[in-house]
Amino acid sequence: MRDTATEIPVYGIDRELQAKAAAKYDPTREREAREWIESVIGEKFPKDGFHESLKDGVLLVKLANKVTNSNYKPNVSNMPFKQMENINNFLSALDKLGVPKTDCFQTVDLFENKNPNQVVDTIFAFSRHASKHGFDGLILGPKLADKREVQFSEEQLNQGKNIIGLQMGFTGGANASGVSYGGRRQIMDPKVGSGATDVVSQQTHGLVTRGSSGNFFGGRREIGGSDPGKSSQENLNT
Repeated sequence: MRDTATEIPVYGIDRELQAKAAAKYDPTREREAREWIESVIGEKFPKDGFHESLKDGVLLVKLANKVTNSNYKPNVSNMPFKQMENINNFLSALDKLGVPKTDCFQTVDLFENKNPNQVVDTIFAFSRHASKHGFDGLILGPKLADKREVQFSEEQLNQGKNIIGLQMGFTGGANASGVSYGGRRQIMDPKVGSGATDVVSQQTHGLVTRGSSGNFFGGRREIGGSDPGKSSQENLNT
């Protein structure tokens, strides 16, 4: 539940981004994060709203002290810079625990309620990393995978040098059997010059281009033509 009376107003593109984030907000994940924090620190949220209860950073400092055995002093104050100092101390505890920067919210995400989704995601990430480092408590979300290192012997490494990886290409067993190269290609009718009257004229059509030497390429090409076995008059009469 949001407290609009104390919420800092936003305008323009910030307002559009806030509206998109609110549309993706998952109340179930918020409830799980809230219950986890309450179970760890041993006290209830002071307000109904998730953001309103965490905004001053006091609960977050208590959470960090419980999980990481830190000794941060929570600043109980209404002054904004004191509240933001609490939030920064919590983020410092996450950094020491090894939580990636990409999994952590920024101070304004919580203090100005710019990205409530990221705040909840950070609590989930904090829970997972705390469990990995020996914290005995509930885990939010899936457990982090353990690093698994594989050791290879010198013989195995040498055998791998003789294997061609698929990155080099794979033909799937195809080969060039049955394919011949350099064979003779017949492009003219063998009847030309034999005196036959049924000579087939073979032509190619295409775009006409001019080469550097004045030759034309791609134009119409007469391959059959007149029968050289006949006289000019006989060809005209055919």
